[in-house]
Amino acid sequence: MPPIPDRLLPGRPDPLGANWDGLGVNFAVFSANAERIDLCLFDPAGRREIARLPLPECTDEVWHGYLPEARPGQLYGFRAFGPYEPRRGHRFNPHKLLLDPYARQLFGEIRWSDALFGYRVGAGRGDLSFDRRDSAPAMPKSVVVDDSFNWGDDRPPGVPWDRTVIYEAHVRGLSMRRDDLPARERGTFAALADPRLVDHLQRLGVTAIELLPIHAFCQDRFLVEKGLRNYWGYSTLAFFAPEPRYLVEPWMRNELKVAVRRLHAAGIEVLLDVVYNHTCEGGETGPTLSWRGLDNASYYRLLPGDERRHINDTGCGNTVNVSHPRVLQMVMDSLRYWVNEHHVDGFRFDLGTILGREGTGFDPGSGFFDAVRQDPVLSRVKLISEPWDIGPGGYQVGNHPPGWAEWNDKYRDAIRRFWRGDAGARAELAARLTGSAELFDRRRRRPWASVNFVASHDGFTLHDVVSYEEKHNEANGEGNRDGHGENYSSNWGQEGESRDAAVIATRASLKRAMLATLFASAGTPMILAGDEMCRTQNGNNNAYCQDNDTNWVDWRLARTPEAVALRGFTARAIALRKRLPPLRPAVFQHGGAEFQPGLNDIAWFDQHGNAMTDEAWNEPQARTLALRRAMASEDGNLDVTLLFLNADSAGQSFALPAPALDWTVVLDSADPGSEERPVRDVAVPVGARSVVLLAARLPLP
Repeated sequence: MPPIPDRLLPGRPDPLGANWDGLGVNFAVFSANAERIDLCLFDPAGRREIARLPLPECTDEVWHGYLPEARPGQLYGFRAFGPYEPRRGHRFNPHKLLLDPYARQLFGEIRWSDALFGYRVGAGRGDLSFDRRDSAPAMPKSVVVDDSFNWGDDRPPGVPWDRTVIYEAHVRGLSMRRDDLPARERGTFAALADPRLVDHLQRLGVTAIELLPIHAFCQDRFLVEKGLRNYWGYSTLAFFAPEPRYLVEPWMRNELKVAVRRLHAAGIEVLLDVVYNHTCEGGETGPTLSWRGLDNASYYRLLPGDERRHINDTGCGNTVNVSHPRVLQMVMDSLRYWVNEHHVDGFRFDLGTILGREGTGFDPGSGFFDAVRQDPVLSRVKLISEPWDIGPGGYQVGNHPPGWAEWNDKYRDAIRRFWRGDAGARAELAARLTGSAELFDRRRRRPWASVNFVASHDGFTLHDVVSYEEKHNEANGEGNRDGHGENYSSNWGQEGESRDAAVIATRASLKRAMLATLFASAGTPMILAGDEMCRTQNGNNNAYCQDNDTNWVDWRLARTPEAVALRGFTARAIALRKRLPPLRPAVFQHGGAEFQPGLNDIAWFDQHGNAMTDEAWNEPQARTLALRRAMASEDGNLDVTLLFLNADSAGQSFALPAPALDWTVVLDSADPGSEERPVRDVAVPVGARSVVLLAARLPLP
């Protein structure tokens, strides 16, 4: 390593972060309220601070300096000087080493110690006290990186929204139980790039894999002390750096790019679940790791009149202040970084309503939404919001601006309730099957804006929805008080796993019925990794801290006859969705288009073939429904589908509504292995708790 100079050159205030130009490194970090910021350099092992150099310039509230001869691999951090006045929102403490908010790689892990806190833990004055211990030995270090990578002829698959099928997965959980992979690669980006995993996704027919958080995240102290782990990763430590545990070796940071390139070559998009609503530093009594020490009053939303306190609309202790232009810039820079440097195809925003909350409440015209909408890079990728949080007016399903899709929990609950056999559930089911138009059909939005799912990482798996009536979260160490209380689930006679053949058959039938319903619904379908092959979390509906078999996909279980059959059925349902345009309408259908007498774009019928009336919709005990949809094709033909749903405990006969068409049974969830067959009668039998899908094609008049 070349000699370190006594002082830094002035450098530039942009771009932010540590940027290598081939001759040296420019360091730039934002702080509106700091009085001085020092750059701290460390030896390659990260144990010894070898230099401390004040950043010599501050331009427009950006502190900057240039270190000649520095190169990628250099470990560094910052120390910020300024007022320690918690009541005014300022928590500067130069004894605390701070990560660069723009760090693109981390070295080492947090080693929990009271020295990580800016105040004396346990002191009588609490967070008003001041701690003088050096936190550097307990802190990970930021790393200067070179982002160059040979992308070859990589091209984004560019799958249209109406053809998108999302597979929600966890990098670690997806491959930890793959015994056919090298042990050191399991649970890493390298495994995600393995041809065997890519082949599984291709055979299933999904078009996008949505990864739970891969930004570097914190192993929270309260979990570590209970012997648990932050598995999901919703506790961000660095918005630009990949999670180190997902790398085979720390220096192999291009593994994610390799995975993206291979998935793209297979026609599969990569979406990232991102957490910009809060950070791992928690509330006012949390540790000082980065943003709090650099400028607490700028990076976080503080309680007006009591700036000692953080606004906690997230339930995680703090709320990132995206209303501040520099904080908004950080979020935007991070998003563009993952698109430009890692070629990801879109994002799912955790607690997305937080990002749209201004001083007057949630606003679809907020600064964040406007910034994304006009951005030439971000406006072209897929954008999905989790449209709720615990703050005031926090439930905003359907209220996001054009260009955004949203998780639709109303869809999840309606599908579960109908197939559980709840009374009066079919009117709600109808709304969800047609893209939840009452929520999303505004401002020229399309049905794909509704991301439909029956199960996600947050809650029961599909298998557990039909196997447990109560949550079983005891392993989380919170007395089973955590997690959703109402899951709209049923165990069908026995809690948990069963050897009763009738119970097993009922559960299998319902899983197929719910999957068939999902892929026959207008909107964007999403399935949870492993749901296609009977994955269970043993009744845990909040498995955020279980880095073990509770969460890992069991690929041995995937070889059982039941799992093989369900996987084949899922692939068949996805293939039919791709083949039959009426299952994925690009526009909302309201019955106003008539292609020929009695044949409209959409129509509802009872099992007797009669058009639904107000009285029929309100019949509480009815558990059957028929949906017919028609769509003109580009080749001058008319594609028509007829979906029969029977949530009753007995098989039912469904009459074919007029006009008569040459129907073909293309899917029967009660007989999943059956071949497609023409309909020879005026009625179609539909098994108990099952779905039958018919298709017809005729020339347009």
